Amino acid sequence: MSIRILFIAFFLGLMFHGTAQVRELSPESQISVLTCGSGSDLYTTFGHSAFRIQDPSQGIDWVYNYGTFNFDPPMFYVEFAMGKLYYSLSKQNMPNFLYAYEMENRWVKEQLLQLAPTAKNELFQFLENNYRPENRDYKYDFFFNNCATKIGDVLQEALGKNLHYNEGHLEKNYTFRQLIHQNLITNSWSSFGIDLALGSVIDRTATVKEHMFLPIYVMEQLGNTTLSEHNLVIRDRTILTSLKKEDKGYFLASPLFWILAILLFVLTITYIDYKNHTRSRILDSILFFVSGLAGALLVFLWFFTDHTATANNFNILWVFPLNLIIGFIIVQKKNIPSWMPTYLLILLGLLGATIVLAIFNVQVFSPLAVPLWMMLGARYLFLWKYFQQHISLK
Repeated sequence: MSIRILFIAFFLGLMFHGTAQVRELSPESQISVLTCGSGSDLYTTFGHSAFRIQDPSQGIDWVYNYGTFNFDPPMFYVEFAMGKLYYSLSKQNMPNFLYAYEMENRWVKEQLLQLAPTAKNELFQFLENNYRPENRDYKYDFFFNNCATKIGDVLQEALGKNLHYNEGHLEKNYTFRQLIHQNLITNSWSSFGIDLALGSVIDRTATVKEHMFLPIYVMEQLGNTTLSEHNLVIRDRTILTSLKKEDKGYFLASPLFWILAILLFVLTITYIDYKNHTRSRILDSILFFVSGLAGALLVFLWFFTDHTATANNFNILWVFPLNLIIGFIIVQKKNIPSWMPTYLLILLGLLGATIVLAIFNVQVFSPLAVPLWMMLGARYLFLWKYFQQHISLK
């Protein structure tokens, strides 16, 4: 009996000890939201958001950061490609957090929240509970579940129905693609790649709340949010400024330069082939293989991953997946199938359909794709005429 009582006393002691360890903030504590400027790397291009909790009486100055991920190649790339990448909530001291942004020359702004002591502790306990190892990981989604969207979601869940995100502060509602392009240079590989990989689903107009997948719009929205009929943000301040960044872009390294160079090269070879009544088989094989490989990748992203933004991608009309197979067939000098001219007419039709979709804004395509459409159209037309003549002579 005595052993049983000792065991009960031991576990009760552990339970009460754990309860006693739940820390509460003092009335003088302050909770704020940090918004950080963009960086030079693609994953930092869109900025960052985080919570900051200060309580000088307890020596607390912590940043709760929902933007932490484990960069562990090659699994990082596999998980990212499959749309199964997990981010985590991390906690670090404010000076360490700020030092990283100072080294990257990125500005940091702070919005101090007007919260009653009870609300402060509810938000604090929510973040502390989220930081537990079993709760801190979440499945990342660029548009709907990232470090910025977490700010609004956490505030809503922790503070309840008295929190109201007021609308009407935006002069214009943008599509998801337009919002992305606000942070990108059009003539850049990242912009071209994003426009190629993401489908027409991102060409719908985002709601006011959906704009909050970008940190800058989180900051704007919090400035137009009320809690129990008073402003949520009591004041704003800049705690880190950035120096003006020099534009180090070189046209010779830009996608437009290389796309125009490829266009000129292919048109020149096509003109020479036309004049000499011949065909550059290696060029044709490369064009079909590369365009088909790009199309196969888009099909993979659309149908075989968990990405929400890669669906309904009509880029596959001009980077046609079946071209991957044709790339191996067309390299042959002889034995070209009799159906090849018909296949080329289908490709020309698909190019035309792409242009129609672009005109009617069914999907917004990268302007850098236009020279590629011209290149493929010219080569397809030449090959159609060439095969028609040579197959009919057999």
